[in-house]
Amino acid sequence: QVQLVESGGGLVQAGGSLTLSCAASGSISSYNAMGWYRQAPGKQRELVASMSSGGSTNYANSVKGRFIISRDNAKNMVYLQMNSLKPEDTAVYYCNAQFFGLNSWGQGTQVTVSS
Repeated sequence: QVQLVESGGGLVQAGGSLTLSCAASGSISSYNAMGWYRQAPGKQRELVASMSSGGSTNYANSVKGRFIISRDNAKNMVYLQMNSLKPEDTAVYYCNAQFFGLNSWGQGTQVTVSS
């Protein structure tokens, strides 16, 4: 039901930072969790970071200590702050909203990290 639109992707050099934004059309607090996934060509879509409605967070091991997920319930926005970027982080990043067994996805935003 919720419509998600990602923004903030682009080209960045290794070691740099980017912050992705996800604008939701509905109340993000109504969902069990919000998250960010990514998918590189030829690879499975993987969870990068998620945040439950209660505020607990979960991160992929590969991004722990580098990425931070946050939200602004009043603005229905979810963010992913990405620091110390590596070429391996290159992927299309998708915003995700989960409501029990249902998932909503944004269109994705490309993040490319150069060496």
